[in-house]
Parts: sequence; structure tokens; C-alpha cells
Amino acid sequence: MKLGIDLGGTKIEIIALDDEGGELLRRRVPTPQDDYSGTLRAIADLVHQAEAALGQAGTVGIGTPGAISRSTGLLKNSNSVHLNGQPIVHDLESLLQRKLRISNDANCFALSEATDGAAAGAAVVFGVIVGTGTGAGIVVNGHILTGANGIAGEWGHNPLPWPEGAELPGPACYCGQHGCIETFLSGPGMSADHQRVSGKKLDAATIAARAAGGDAACELTLQRYENRLARSLAHVINILDPDVIVLGGGMSNIERLYQNVPGIWGRYVFSDRVDTRLVRNQFGDSSGVRGAAWLWE
Repeated sequence: MKLGIDLGGTKIEIIALDDEGGELLRRRVPTPQDDYSGTLRAIADLVHQAEAALGQAGTVGIGTPGAISRSTGLLKNSNSVHLNGQPIVHDLESLLQRKLRISNDANCFALSEATDGAAAGAAVVFGVIVGTGTGAGIVVNGHILTGANGIAGEWGHNPLPWPEGAELPGPACYCGQHGCIETFLSGPGMSADHQRVSGKKLDAATIAARAAGGDAACELTLQRYENRLARSLAHVINILDPDVIVLGGGMSNIERLYQNVPGIWGRYVFSDRVDTRLVRNQFGDSSGVRGAAWLWE
């Protein structure tokens, strides 16, 4: 039995999978806010309760925002800032009395979709989460690629490729740079772009819905978004050349992206044809927790 934990900013979810990926149990609890020790206890309680309910022990994998520093062993880059600088692996292994595996939530998303999701069987998978932020994970032959610095797939904090004049220098990003992909392609990024051009403040879901209903300004915003997404993914294809790109997060629900973006990215890919497939995730917001369980596969 494989147990996966998805440690989010508002909820902690556990899933139990059998060896074929069948779901045995799923539970979730609110994340204790700004409480590191409370978060550890909540995770341990979920594991103990799941094992008691199922009558067996399992391996434990955890998906978390941020990554484990190669130099210190402490968590870094988490948007749940109270977790940063904490020895979360050591502390949880002490609580649970076993080894565990931990990875970035975007890596877990990519692993889930590459194992038995929308990209099952593909050799190289780029799993993108576009929602309140923009992140990604890379899976090669069933294994997460983490990289020398533990940041492989941090696609959102590269500059928007082939920028046009009006896109420079680009919006300020919390990372300290300007014009990061995340500032354009996240949900808030689309909303901010629409407001800059039209003067109206709408969220991304409303913009997509109004574009479908014939709103001209919203349609233009969505076209700009599609072109920027195509350029950004073409950059990935030129470097990584994945078999499949899987979209997750709230922006992945915009159905027209899957036809329109591949129709654009060929202008920027350094090849006479592009065989990379752009697909929607299979498991939705369950991909992260499933991928955490698959860390032991």
C-alpha cells in the first residue's frame, strides 16, 4: 500500500493506493495556519488513521510547495513561509518512525499524470500547473528529474520568450525579476493583463466565459494569453523536447487552449514539425496527492 500526502496551504489530503493505482481511502483536513508543529502532527495523524482504517502499514510520500535544499536539508521556496528553513523530512521521519519521500507539488503532479494519467506511457513528460502561480515538473522514464539544485521544472521564473515591445520590461515578480512567465500566464497574470489593456478588472474564469460569449475585449485577452503560452511552451520544447505536456491548475480548464496553442507554437519550435502533444490532466486536483503516493514506485 502506498500513502500520499498533499500538503497545501489550506488543506492536507491523504490518499491510499494499491499497487495498481486503485484508490483505497482518501481524507483531508484543514492545514494548521502558521503552525509548523501543528502541521507535522496533522500529517502524522492522517497517516496513523489511514493505516488503522485499512489494517496495514504503507510507504509515505509527501508533496509540498517548495523543495528540499541540497546544501542544508531544509525546506526552501515554499509559499507557506512558516515551513521554510524547517527540517521537515527529519521531523516527519521521527514522528512516523520510517523513511519517507518528499517532492515538490508540481513534480508530484507530473509524476501522477506520467504514471497512470493523461501522459501514461510517455517517456518524457512536462507537467505544468497554471493557476495562482505557474510551475512545472519533469518526469523521464517514470522518474522525477530534480536537477543539481533541486529546481528542475521551475519554468515560471524564466522570462517570457520572444517578448514583444509592449511586454517589456514586464510586470514585477515576487522573485525580484520582471517579465517572468508566471506574471503573464498565471490566473492573476491574465486578470492583470486584461485590466491593463481594457481597464476592467475580471478574474480569469470570467474572462474565458465572456470570450466564449462574444465579448471582444475578453477574446483579445485570451488570444494574447494563448500566444504567450505557445511561446513559453515552445521554449520548453526546444530545450527538453517532451513527448507530452500536461496542463493542470485552474487555467487548464480553458478548453480552447488544447487546439489553439499547438496551432501557434510551431512558429517558435526549431523543427520542421512538432509531435509533442498538449493534453489536459486526467486526475485534476487529485494529481498531486496521487503523485506523492507514486514517489515510492
